[in-house]
Amino acid sequence: MKPAFDYLYSLKGNSICIVEIRKNGLPAATPHDDVYQWLLIETDSLQIHPLNFRSMDSSGQVQERFFDQGYLKFNELGGTFIEKFNVGQHQLDCIRKEQLPEDVTHCVSFYLSHKQLGIPA
Repeated sequence: MKPAFDYLYSLKGNSICIVEIRKNGLPAATPHDDVYQWLLIETDSLQIHPLNFRSMDSSGQVQERFFDQGYLKFNELGGTFIEKFNVGQHQLDCIRKEQLPEDVTHCVSFYLSHKQLGIPA
């Protein structure tokens, strides 16, 4: 059985993880914004904050993502997330999905299952 979602990108810092997921098993006509989602997870409280994707850019090895909440720039090794209004900057390492802390992966699964059912997480 295929999992409900796949991790596309996983980045981890001292206090946050940022992941991009792709939800599986959705109809082909599902809007792109409903299939792909970026999430910021606070590692100490396990609070999840959906990032509202606005645009992306890539040049060679560097990827950039622009969100209402801030800006993410990364390559295959790591990157930086700069919060909106430069409230905070987070240095991140790119990691394999297997390297995400187990409590973070459980939190993401719980969040998505409740969101799908329309239950506040």
